[in-house]
Amino acid sequence: MELIQTVGRRKTSVARALTTKGKGNITINNKEYKEYFPSIILHNKVIQPLKTINGIDKYDIRVSVSGGGITGQSEAVRLAIARAMVAIERALGVPVPVE
Repeated sequence: MELIQTVGRRKTSVARALTTKGKGNITINNKEYKEYFPSIILHNKVIQPLKTINGIDKYDIRVSVSGGGITGQSEAVRLAIARAMVAIERALGVPVPVE
């Protein structure tokens, strides 16, 4: 798998995600996602697309996010990651689970 680039938007927040095969590292604006988003609810929003396809420890994701508040940013990151997972699943010919 090569580099997958996706964009997620929510309200005024914009997230750009770069996804590659890896060990499950998620960095947002050069910080680990648990450090960038302070609450467990926001942590779960970010990793929800990975949980859906059981891919938490399969991909490294680097995200650049800007604009809006912290909730809008977490939802923009979630959308960017979800779009990357859909692209990966389609490339592999696997049906994408709907949640």
